[in-house]
Amino acid sequence: MTRPIPLLLIALALALPLSLLAGRVWLDPFADLSPNALIILTELRLPRAILAIVLGAGLGAAGAAMQGYLRNPLADPGLFGIAPGAALGAVLSFWTGWASTAWVLPLFALAGAAGAMALLTLIAGRSGSVMLFTLAGMMIASLAGALMSLAISLSPTPFAMSEIVTWLMGALTDRSWNDVLFAVPLTLAGIAVLMVAGRALDALSLGDAAARSLGVDPRRLQLLMVAGVGLTVGAGVAAAGIIGFVGLIVPHLLRRFTDRRPSSLIVPSALAGALLLLVADCLCRVLPLASELRLGIALSLLGAPFFVGLLLQMRRGLA
Repeated sequence: MTRPIPLLLIALALALPLSLLAGRVWLDPFADLSPNALIILTELRLPRAILAIVLGAGLGAAGAAMQGYLRNPLADPGLFGIAPGAALGAVLSFWTGWASTAWVLPLFALAGAAGAMALLTLIAGRSGSVMLFTLAGMMIASLAGALMSLAISLSPTPFAMSEIVTWLMGALTDRSWNDVLFAVPLTLAGIAVLMVAGRALDALSLGDAAARSLGVDPRRLQLLMVAGVGLTVGAGVAAAGIIGFVGLIVPHLLRRFTDRRPSSLIVPSALAGALLLLVADCLCRVLPLASELRLGIALSLLGAPFFVGLLLQMRRGLA
């Protein structure tokens, strides 16, 4: 079923122009825009909106694919350890003082994601075991978190510590076209890889034995998942810091409107993730606060109650 796709496309088409006009400085679409307003529109809000759409799409698609791969509706892309690995790379760029150089921070973050992907593949081995893969991801996430805490505690200057903590909160503030050029191709490539894995994920939903009988190679599927999630999540962390819960919330909201096959959920989840991140970023800009609410914090405030609600729903189902 593709019923959600047209509605999500319409919602995105409506939300995008509104996000370009909304902010601390509201732009009037019916007035002649001043040079300053044009700069705000083209150099600040447009790249920010494009990043919100693309990164949200990547996180939504990664969440749908990962829940299908692990056959767990509570799975989130951060579970693989790739997001913490990318965050560790970015933290090291701040710790060394190289983050101020153009392209260094996203390259460090992407290197951290690649290192986590390589370690995950090495530990999981050739068996293609989902359980081993999950445990390896949790171990990498724990290790990366510990190393980030160590880097923060040993920060060479208070300024570096402040920059690390602020960046880890996740935001699209002050992003430029350079960030768009870096993140968009990687994210789109990751979504394409996850879509290639879609048919194998459908077969896996029938069980390991059935999937093998249908010709699914567990090792190839594992590599596709590592590459797809690594590209989407790594690019997102490199461009915006840690933004959680998108990959958890979106597939749950849309699963009932599809035939529940993982392959049919990837594209709708990508569109819904794009819409969620775009709207959330817009709301962060317009809230009447002394300083702009960080996007990662806003989504955590939204996602934590959602997660608790899912747990209570599952407990009632088991009772």
